[in-house]
Amino acid sequence: MAHLQASSSRSAMSGRSLLSDPRTTASVARSAMPRKPQVSRRLQVSATFQETLVPPSSSNGVLHPGLVSNRPVLEVPNWEQQYKRFTNPSVGKSTGALSRLRVFSGTSNPGLSAEVAHYLGMELGKIKIKRFADGETYVQVQESIRGCDVFLIQPSCPPVNDHLMELLVMIDACKRASARSITAVIPYYGYARADRKTQGRESIAAKLTANLITEAGADRVLAMDLHSGQCVGYFDIPVDHVYGETVILDYLASKRIATGELVVVSPDVGGVARARAFAKKLNDAPLAIVDKRRSAHNVSEVMNLIGDVRGKVAVLVDDMIDTAGTITNAAKALHAEGAREVYACASHAVFSDPAVQRLSSGVFHEVIVTNTIPVAPDKVFPELTILSVANLLGETIWRVYNAASVQALRD
Repeated sequence: MAHLQASSSRSAMSGRSLLSDPRTTASVARSAMPRKPQVSRRLQVSATFQETLVPPSSSNGVLHPGLVSNRPVLEVPNWEQQYKRFTNPSVGKSTGALSRLRVFSGTSNPGLSAEVAHYLGMELGKIKIKRFADGETYVQVQESIRGCDVFLIQPSCPPVNDHLMELLVMIDACKRASARSITAVIPYYGYARADRKTQGRESIAAKLTANLITEAGADRVLAMDLHSGQCVGYFDIPVDHVYGETVILDYLASKRIATGELVVVSPDVGGVARARAFAKKLNDAPLAIVDKRRSAHNVSEVMNLIGDVRGKVAVLVDDMIDTAGTITNAAKALHAEGAREVYACASHAVFSDPAVQRLSSGVFHEVIVTNTIPVAPDKVFPELTILSVANLLGETIWRVYNAASVQALRD
């Protein structure tokens, strides 16, 4: 009994001491006060967002769907304009769509590169290319390309080895500058004619060149009018193969040549597939084939002509004109068989000597080429017509950059 009284006495004394303690009194008072809504510290210090309270209801007294009354939310400044820019492709296309696209030019064909950049509505990237006294190539990209999709325009035209090595060094420089992807745009692919072994102990330089470009760090290749289809298979990376025949066909259509008077001619048996595809797009024009024999490199002799060309306008179609021996001999054979006019059409104007003398000898009514390779002023002659493929390359680059179909350009 005495123990219970002592215990209750201590409890009462303890209760009086707790109530008389000022710290306990303040704590109890704070806990009894109504609490204010807590706002996250991240919302209070954010510099890009404004903290607002959602109104309990709209003007018609209905609570906004998905929102809770008197609850803090984030309001993004100018969110309406940003939403329109992302949902409407036409808004901000010039800046947003091209923000990661970079186009650089080598020294082999800067004129074509400038036209491509003009088509894309942008300027060429800043790059420094020079050669040391011993012939070595130096490349420095003079702007940031980190995380960008880079397109390097560099045809491997004469001097082939210098321009090919320059392309490899450009690819390496962009790779070390942390570019997201590197596409080698090669309007003219050198060494393409060495695509197979015709004799023992020969090299397949087309495959070797493809390996060099791949190992240098290219992620994709965009080429135009390769000498043969198997060159695409020599690469272990994706290859977009475009055809300059579209530009030449549009130009020939402006000539208003009657369909019954036109015949498409392949200068050799190896180009039959190319000539057949060309003739199909000229309202299925008839096809003729020149049978030639090649005794040595850059030396050919016409043996037979398959097809009727008498009284017609003959259009010789090839992928390139080097020394012009094959196509000139074919033109002479066509005239001997009674052709009224002879046109020569090719994508790549290599024009090694004595090509200009042969082409300007009077056997051709017109020689039509594209600007995949720059033609020197001293190699221009009256019968020569140079068409630009800049729009075709520019459109292809745009489609590759936006992951659109490239095949649709030919269809």
